[in-house]
Amino acid sequence: MGIDALLEAFLSVLNGGSLTYLMVGVMLGLTFGVIPGLGGTTALALLIPVTYTLSPLDAMYLAGGVMGATSFGGSISAILLNTPGTAPNAATTFDGYPLARQGKAGLAIGASATASALGGLIGLFTLLLFIPVAREVVLSFGSSEFFLLTILGLAAIAVSVRGKLLRGLVAACIGLLLAFTGANQFTGDTRFTGGLDYLWDGIPLVPALTGLFAISQMIELALKGGSVADDKGDKSGAEKMKITGVGLGILSVFKHWPVLLRGSIIGTVIGAVPGLGGTVAAFLSYSSTAQTAKDRDTFGTGNIKGVIAPESANNAKDGGSLIPTVAFGIPGSAETALFLAILVLHGMEPGPSILLQNEREIYGLIVALTVSAISASVLGILLSRFLVLITRIDVNIIVPVVVMLSLTGVYVLEGRMADVLLTVIMGIIGYLMIRFDYPRLTLVIAFVLGEIAERSLHQVRLISEGEVIGYMLGRPISVILIVAIFITFLLPAMRKLRLPGRGGGAR
Repeated sequence: MGIDALLEAFLSVLNGGSLTYLMVGVMLGLTFGVIPGLGGTTALALLIPVTYTLSPLDAMYLAGGVMGATSFGGSISAILLNTPGTAPNAATTFDGYPLARQGKAGLAIGASATASALGGLIGLFTLLLFIPVAREVVLSFGSSEFFLLTILGLAAIAVSVRGKLLRGLVAACIGLLLAFTGANQFTGDTRFTGGLDYLWDGIPLVPALTGLFAISQMIELALKGGSVADDKGDKSGAEKMKITGVGLGILSVFKHWPVLLRGSIIGTVIGAVPGLGGTVAAFLSYSSTAQTAKDRDTFGTGNIKGVIAPESANNAKDGGSLIPTVAFGIPGSAETALFLAILVLHGMEPGPSILLQNEREIYGLIVALTVSAISASVLGILLSRFLVLITRIDVNIIVPVVVMLSLTGVYVLEGRMADVLLTVIMGIIGYLMIRFDYPRLTLVIAFVLGEIAERSLHQVRLISEGEVIGYMLGRPISVILIVAIFITFLLPAMRKLRLPGRGGGAR
């Protein structure tokens, strides 16, 4: 019956105005994704009242078009300007932007577009397989698994910053300090607020990441001068950047298919766990790829695998995040929380019965996400030869435009000038980290995972009545995660044991 509904949904896209709603959603998703600070959450929030006048199926197409296109849209500005359009695209900047600086923006965009489309397809295919057992999968993750998953993410990034261990630890401590700012969810005590009411609810993620990446990069570009692409006047290099590279980027995804597959699986699994979201998925995919790669020293300097990994995870998480949403009404991300509001608005009650009562609409959403992910990537590839020209524009033009869009996008989210001020402060901190070569990746991971780790640990302590270790060892998934954490910490030592034979020769 599921296959019949899926085919019916595909056919309905080709008839009437459904395709129009889908393509409007794709264009909105790309636009809101490219503009720093906005993203799919803002787009869906603005569309909620619009969908009220639509049929449930057309509402699914419009929302699905936005959700499927936003991730790739955010990667465009991340690659070209080191300014992530959405928070999860921050991981793409680490290798995407260095590629643009080397005149290989077309290569990075081609890889991002292909990885986004294929990652989205893998995530949605996984969703189709998981729908019958979605409830069991999501319910298997409790507070213990949440806590260990965050520790695994912190461990992976801690051992990946080779040669900068002390600086990485300092950056991680700053990230945890930011994560713990605000009222303690269990005791009610306020921490590190400086008496400011604004900080009681903690430091908001989007303004912090926008400042850390977008504003800091604009400060650096303004001081450096010239253009984004560091071609040093090499006109032939500029022409090559304009004309070639996109096809090589597409082929690179198929060449590095294990990276694509691993990123898609990570994105699907993380997306299915409520509360984690695309940012965690993208950074975990990036760090795991960098940690296991043979050429791990090249990550952060323009390794194409550093683009494929986070972008495949970022799009795959959409399929995963729909699992808890559809199964029993628990949103897996901010976007699916707004999507949940659209479901309720159209009289659909999320839960196990939704596939029986609203099967057509749910499969319509799956089709919308599939088509939008492919459409957005195709548009990105077709326009890439024009998009890379952005890297040729003088920074005196780029900087004020990007700063204006970034600060406007941040202000639009909540309408608070304090968010704008926070973005500027984080921009200064980000620039100082660039200037003195402190890894921003460790700060972001600690900031994103810190609150989740603290909350989960408190919950485990309450549930286990203080017997945290015994409680964890009694849960099979927790044991698997504990083993994974130990293996992650042992990886550097295991590599050193393998290398003596190669010795001190080549390296």
